[in-house]
Parts: sequence; C-alpha cells; structure tokens
Amino acid sequence: MAGALDGLRVLDLTRILAGPTCTQLLGDLGADVIKIENPKSDGDDTRSWGPPFVRGNDGEPTDLSAYFMCANRNKKSVAIDLASAEGQQKLRALAAQSDIVIENFKPGSLAKYGLDHETLLRAHPNLIYCSISGYGHTGPNAKKPGYDIMAQGFGGIMSLTGEPDGQPMKVGVGIADVMCGMYAAVGILAALRHRDLTGEGQHIDLALVDSQIAWLINEGVNYLTSHDLPDRRGNGHPNVAPYQVFEASNGHVIIAVGNDAQFSRFSSWLGIPEMATDSRFSTNPARLANRDALITQLCPLLKDRTVKDIIEGLENEKVPVGPVNTLDHAFSSDQVAAREMKIAMPHQAVEEGSVDLIGNPLKLSKTPVTYRRAPPTFGQDTEAVLNALAVKHET
Repeated sequence: MAGALDGLRVLDLTRILAGPTCTQLLGDLGADVIKIENPKSDGDDTRSWGPPFVRGNDGEPTDLSAYFMCANRNKKSVAIDLASAEGQQKLRALAAQSDIVIENFKPGSLAKYGLDHETLLRAHPNLIYCSISGYGHTGPNAKKPGYDIMAQGFGGIMSLTGEPDGQPMKVGVGIADVMCGMYAAVGILAALRHRDLTGEGQHIDLALVDSQIAWLINEGVNYLTSHDLPDRRGNGHPNVAPYQVFEASNGHVIIAVGNDAQFSRFSSWLGIPEMATDSRFSTNPARLANRDALITQLCPLLKDRTVKDIIEGLENEKVPVGPVNTLDHAFSSDQVAAREMKIAMPHQAVEEGSVDLIGNPLKLSKTPVTYRRAPPTFGQDTEAVLNALAVKHET
C-alpha cells in the first residue's frame, strides 16, 4: 500500500535528534529520505552515543547505537563531505532532485558552501527548505548553538519541572528536540500543501527554543494571564486537584480527578464521602486553594492500599486512574502489542538479525506508515544512491 508521501524525496542534512525525528516521520509516511553523513566524523554524532550498541555479525559493537536507531529508520545513509568542493557539487545535484531539504546547522553557516536556503531556493523555486536551529535565524541569540537542555532551560520548562524543594529539572528525554522535529514535520506538510496549490516552495525557519515555548501551553498562558510565576509541584497539576502520583503500599499510582462528580465518587470509595461536601474541597477551585490539606488527608488512605486495589476500585467508580509503569512493563503490555508500538525490523548487519524499535503512533486507514528500511550503518547506501540519481563521483 502506498504511503501518503510516496514519490517525495528528502535531502536530510540533519543530525542528533530534532531533524532526524522529523525526517524519520516523513520516511515512515513514505518519503525517500537520503541522510547525508560526514565521513570525517564517522557520521551522525549519535552513532557514538552509547552504550548500548547493537552487535554485528562478528559479535562486536556496530555504529548502531540505540540513540541513533531511535530516529533513523527508513533512511539511506550517504557519506559526503560538504566541506569539500566535490561534496558540495554532489549535494547541489541531490538538492536539484529533491522536494525537501532539511538542515540543522548554525544560521548562515551553509552559505559559504552554496547550500543555504537563499541559494537553493533561487535555483529551485519549488523546493521546500527547512532550517532547524537553537534560536532561529533572527534575534540576538541567532548565532548561539542550540541543544535540547539549553532550550528546556531558556524556554522555561525546567523551572516548572521537579520537586518543589529540588533543582529545576529537565524532562527525562530530549523532548525539546522531539517536539521541534514534530513541528518541523507539520511545517513541511503545510509547505507541501502550498506547493501543490501554487508551485511555490518556501523556507521554514524553526527554533528549538520557539517550539519549547510553544508547548508551555497552559502553564505559559497561566503566567501570561496572571503574571504569577508558577511553582514547581512535582507530579501535581497546576489547575486540577487531586491530579498526581500517589504512593500505594507496593508502588505508585496516578489519580486524575477531572471534575467534582469524579471527586465525589473518589471520596465515597475512600470511605470519606463527607469530603465532597466540605467547603474546602467541594469544588476544584476550592481544592486548589486547599491543596496541601487535601493531599495530606488523601495520602495515608491510599498508602494502605495496593496498586491493584486502587486501580480496580477507581476504574469501577469511573475515576481516572493508572499505573506508573517501568519500561519493561510498558513494552510488555497488551496495549503496546495491540497498537504495534514495539516493532522488530530485519537487519543483515547485526548479530540478532533484527533490531527492536519503537513504532510510529500514526494509524492512517488509507495510507498507513510502513517500516521499509532499518536504521542504516554509516554510508551503506552511498554508491547506490549516487549511481541511481546519476550524481557524479568526481569534481
């Protein structure tokens, strides 16, 4: 079955996580993604970001780190040195045969190679060119490098994350990078729609910090509305209570009471129905105003019960509740299996014969995602791609 983006070619000049997240998504949707890797540095930086590494047929670690594999399936790896005249010629030839170019170099740094958006769009007006950088192509910080943790710090999310009396805390994965990659994919799809209607390509300027600020969402608008700086609340919610992690006798459980009717049922199940009519707790604004007193009363009642008892009891009462899974439980769950969120892809270069990866969450009824190519070893497709596209190998 054809993918939604079948027939589109992406020239991928990105590395690390934000850009590769975007191009993997485009590849899953059917696009032909040509990943350019620098032969002078043995390719994408994340190839060395391990352990763990997948072992090859000789039993030795390969350049397929788990970090690299998380964002690089459905791509062809082509080794080209863009700092050389020959490499620049090859890349311009590839760009001429591509629909999309995506890069994450410092703003302005590709101009000396003739690979910047102005040069390529002038030569190919129907090209879609996406630039990802730390702070974008404008503003006083445009020339500064961008990394996920820097974006999380500058954009404010770390000030909201962590225990109330602890340090500001980054999210456990590179979420600023990942979300920037998702915004990049949305922008590219919008630009493709515009090109379909007008024939015009365009430049997409995307910043890690901009995208991180965008997903401050309710906390960001809470501040803009009240001008009050939010407190770190650990696992508590800024606008709803009780809505957090609670300790049970044998683990932890999430309880997310979303309205007053749910709170009434929750209180009755706990054996304290009077709490739902107590003026301190009868409405969500009252519960927020008296959050400390509320949580102080709830914690000992929940700590005496098991995770299983709490989940089964509150599910029967139609009160939102769930487990705090470790990854082994998450990936072995029936739900993950049913939704195909853990996949295995054949790989001839690895000892096990296949690699385990995280599936794509998009479930399209007519143009489903496909898993056609396992994450490539460095440069494995160089000759095949350059020969197929008749790109000369000499200057």
